[in-house]
Amino acid sequence: MVPVLVIKTKINMSKLVTMLRLSAEADRAKALLSLDLLDNRAVGIGDHSTEDFYKNAEEALIKLVEADDRIAAIEKYFPPSKQVI
Repeated sequence: MVPVLVIKTKINMSKLVTMLRLSAEADRAKALLSLDLLDNRAVGIGDHSTEDFYKNAEEALIKLVEADDRIAAIEKYFPPSKQVI
């Protein structure tokens, strides 16, 4: 019975790692979209002050860096060959 539990745990971990990677990739996509909107379509943002604009840009950059760091950690510690999609 113990081997079955170990196999089940490995499968669940793979699904967990896949979920974490997809979450990080979604956060990266959101950050890139935010930066694109701020850089190329700032007119559409409306009644934000300059300070809001800078704050939003900084927040988007931080979100991008954090997402990239999460993806790098997943790739380092959980190689794709061990993941189940």
